[in-house]
Amino acid sequence: MPDLPPTATDLARAVLARETTPQALLNAARARAEAARDLNVLISLNDRADEQAARVQDRLDSGETLPLAGVPIIVKDNINVTGTRTTCGSRILANYVSPYDATVVERLTGAGAVIVGKANMDEFAMGSSTETSAYGPTLNPWDPGRVPGGTSGGSAAAVAANLTPVALGSDTGGSIRQPAAFTGVYGLKPTYGRVSRYGLVAHASSLDQIGPFARSASDLALLTNVIAGHDPRDATSLEVPPAFRAGTPDDLRGLKVGVIRESLSGNTPGVEAVLNATLDALRGAGAIVTEASVPSVEHAIAAYYLISMPEASSNLARYDGMVYGERVPAPDVAHSMTRTREEGFGPEVKRRILLGTYALSSGYYDAYYAKAMRVRRLIAQDFARAFEGVDLLVTPTSPFPAFRRGEKTSDPLAMYAADVDTVAINLAGLPALSVPAGFETVEGVRLPVGIQFIAPALQDERLVTLAGGLEGIGAVRVEPAPGYGG
Repeated sequence: MPDLPPTATDLARAVLARETTPQALLNAARARAEAARDLNVLISLNDRADEQAARVQDRLDSGETLPLAGVPIIVKDNINVTGTRTTCGSRILANYVSPYDATVVERLTGAGAVIVGKANMDEFAMGSSTETSAYGPTLNPWDPGRVPGGTSGGSAAAVAANLTPVALGSDTGGSIRQPAAFTGVYGLKPTYGRVSRYGLVAHASSLDQIGPFARSASDLALLTNVIAGHDPRDATSLEVPPAFRAGTPDDLRGLKVGVIRESLSGNTPGVEAVLNATLDALRGAGAIVTEASVPSVEHAIAAYYLISMPEASSNLARYDGMVYGERVPAPDVAHSMTRTREEGFGPEVKRRILLGTYALSSGYYDAYYAKAMRVRRLIAQDFARAFEGVDLLVTPTSPFPAFRRGEKTSDPLAMYAADVDTVAINLAGLPALSVPAGFETVEGVRLPVGIQFIAPALQDERLVTLAGGLEGIGAVRVEPAPGYGG
């Protein structure tokens, strides 16, 4: 296996040991970003990054010990960073400059991290391939002809291509886990409420959650310990202190893992082989692998879109050019709003606004949104029953590896179906981790495959402990994307 680039844990230790400096790490990250411009990972660079690096150095010189000392990081462009553009991948916010930091950004910089820039994403986090961005698609570093997944494809590609060792994304229906699987890195979706959403631009407020991308379990633990925890500015934030650690093989002994029966059909041969190899490795380490059932997941896609689209419709009503964002001039306010939204939003966002508004309209609310909310409750109950006999549940993260660019853009239903293994977890508010567990060769190209582990609510730490244990038994296959190992 090729040597991996330094982790965030390695870089922080090197800075604390005075073997390098925050500015040197920032310069190196910028150079890698420039060399990888063809991937279209970044929407913008952080103009205040040099100030942040200097501030970290001053704090270190004054004797502070910072957990992320000088570590460069990229954050998704729907997370507010003071003085940077926060576009959400949309033309309508092309020149919006954030006047404040999201809570996660405050915590990152407070811990010594340096924000390099803002990652490309599907427009307003609507998509599964990072092809709906107004700033062009992000390419998969494993094969530029394929998508990196979505909607956090820029953040995932940044870590896979070693622009930075870690990144932040957001996950509404799989938008961290699916791109993590497509690019061969870890992607963690925390329990809803474990990480503050203050400063995250809303897509579907009852589903959105911020989480990390990383190449090692130790980095997952390091980063999540920094960003998680209660925030009084977020009414949905939970008072559960983070206590993440990377585990060892000993932590796998006696662990009860249930394979969700409903996820075993429709997978490609390579995904099936990687899942079986992962289960065999767990058995060999002393884990107990059984079968579990979550019957209502067959309705998850329909319920998810009948909940997320109405919530998106409500959240995006504010983008009319009157207060912030781009405004298209017109003879009167009504025409200005209409033209602003027509020209500012892309086709997928407009599709979801229209469908969401329809589902909330008089006479249809009970038939669609209210019924989907009842299905959501059934899904949560089915998961609770499944966890009565196991510690963790497991599925493929995606039934297939990264698909070709343009393959699903003309068929919205096929694109929505790409999230078949992930959306139910958001509906139930559970934590889940995509683990880079192997590869499948498709048309002569070796592509990463992710396996998804799901924990009960508030048991996020089990997932990071599991990741360390899997690393210890060689069941994790993290490799640099070809050409991006340095």
